[in-house]
Amino acid sequence: MGLRIRSFSSLFSTFPLLLSLLLLISVAMAESAPTTKPGDSSPSSSSASVQIVYTERPQGEDPEAFHIRTLTAVLGSEEAAKEALLYSYKTAASGFSAKLTPDQVSQISKQPGVLQVVPSRMMQLHSGPGKLH
Repeated sequence: MGLRIRSFSSLFSTFPLLLSLLLLISVAMAESAPTTKPGDSSPSSSSASVQIVYTERPQGEDPEAFHIRTLTAVLGSEEAAKEALLYSYKTAASGFSAKLTPDQVSQISKQPGVLQVVPSRMMQLHSGPGKLH
């Protein structure tokens, strides 16, 4: 018979790939958000771009609260941190995406618990009609 049943280990091995795909989709959605407000032409906001900030998992603290506190240390106010924060990653990865200037990227890279800061990139899937087999 032509029916094949995948083993549990085979299904489990595709789980990280699915999580990575979900992460890419959320980053792509975050990139589509405007980086400046109407009427705001200050240099610091016009040069802000979406960054992914990987952090250690906070112990004994809500991850989003840790992300806001980390951003507040660089941006100067909790209000500015909440405005810059685009998404908090809490399940597959620990970190957040935020709109940051190059100077802010440099500063946040030095914050306790920050492991790495990378620019968000738009990725295109290489599949289309007739290419899935």
